[in-house]
Amino acid sequence: MHAQIPPSDLTQTLAADIRAIYAQLKRCLRDQSNAGDVSPSQTEVLLQLERDGPASVSELSRAAGVRSQSMGATIAELQAAGYVSGAPDPADGRRTILSLTEACRDWLAAGRAARSDWLARRIAEKLTPDEQGELETALRLLRRLVDT
Repeated sequence: MHAQIPPSDLTQTLAADIRAIYAQLKRCLRDQSNAGDVSPSQTEVLLQLERDGPASVSELSRAAGVRSQSMGATIAELQAAGYVSGAPDPADGRRTILSLTEACRDWLAAGRAARSDWLARRIAEKLTPDEQGELETALRLLRRLVDT
């Protein structure tokens, strides 16, 4: 497909293709999830709490690069939805430590399962066994691009 493109232009074309395919795949996967009314910024907060564990509003706002007031509004919405709960910090009762609720953990797991199932079905439906092997090779190459 890219055989006629000079090598220096080929890398630019490949980079643009990867970005475009990534964006399209991300949209497709997002469509498969049960995100509902959760915004991308709210999703990032939930994923940070899942990854890093309980945190205060100020810790979450620093990590996201937003003002504490903005993060407070985000947290209030997530608490109202039942995704986040707060408890007094044992070391400083003035602070609240936020964590994911079990309902949120279940919701995140269900969304991941739906996206994984959709992607596995698409691979099985759209790609031959040989093409699936080519995809495996392409994924190894993509991993090399992001390995530091």
